Amino acid sequence: MSLSRAPRRRRSTSGRAILLTAVTLAGALTLTACGDSDSGSKSSGSAGGNYVTGSSGISTVAKANRDEAPKLDGETVDGKSLDTETLKGKVVVLNVWGSWCPPCRAEAPYFAKVAKELEAAGQPVAFVGINTRDNTKRNAASFEETYGITYPSLFDPDGKLMLRFPKGTLNPNAIPSTLVLDKDGKIAARTLAALNEEKLRSMIDPLLAEK
Repeated sequence: MSLSRAPRRRRSTSGRAILLTAVTLAGALTLTACGDSDSGSKSSGSAGGNYVTGSSGISTVAKANRDEAPKLDGETVDGKSLDTETLKGKVVVLNVWGSWCPPCRAEAPYFAKVAKELEAAGQPVAFVGINTRDNTKRNAASFEETYGITYPSLFDPDGKLMLRFPKGTLNPNAIPSTLVLDKDGKIAARTLAALNEEKLRSMIDPLLAEK
């Protein structure tokens, strides 16, 4: 009987090993995502979100269904303190980035340009970066200097700020990610893909027009 049971145990152990490997790999891919995740047109009635994702990869939420953004505070790359709750009354653009991430480098010039143009036009918009997985501020500061980023970025090497977003809502679960908050501090739009100027403005302009 021991001979007949042994193969079954080996098959079971092998199956568990394969399943564990698959789950581990899937988790690793999610945590280390760094690229364009524009996956086409779709919609979702996800709990707490009720968001719609268009062909551009940008998800939007109707004003009545938006969730409050979490408190995001801490030290910035340049050593200052920042709390996003002080920015209510403005449209807030949150961009999660890392100096090591090629798509982040690709979209950075557009963020720098749009941020400067909106500020010069006196628009009530605040840009805030969340720098993650850079081991030192030196790399992050060099990135900002290279691409002309003049707005502040919270230094979040361990990704703890990203974990403050509630599950089931639009949250920054890839790098890069961009979320736009409305003037009440609620999450109105998100993309998990690198942006160009046109797509970035398409996330901001509707919120500026809201009453």
